[in-house]
Amino acid sequence: MKKTLIYILGGIFILWLLYYAFIYFVPYSEGTRSGELIKFSHKGVIVKTWEGEISQGISGAQIFQFSVLDRNDDVIQQLQEYEGNYVKLTYVERFSTFFFWGDTKYFITEVEKSESPHFRK
Repeated sequence: MKKTLIYILGGIFILWLLYYAFIYFVPYSEGTRSGELIKFSHKGVIVKTWEGEISQGISGAQIFQFSVLDRNDDVIQQLQEYEGNYVKLTYVERFSTFFFWGDTKYFITEVEKSESPHFRK
């Protein structure tokens, strides 16, 4: 009985590890998005995650929501600095997410400040 319980719990743990590895190492898509960075915040009650939004149109109707993993300190610092400016974000989309990673499936890996195509000088 005890041995069977250990096998069942071990099997469940191994399945969870495989699921975690799949979500972490296998991206669904990769790409870039550009827009005005309108929001970037550190939110949550028990687990704090970094969440943000860019507006991809003049009217603000197209909003792209994204998350940033805590280990990307340079990306977090750049996003805080560029808030209110036009940015180009490089992201990785995952099949799913975990509550301690963020609210969205889109995770930003690089940020670069660019010139707005709407208000060129």
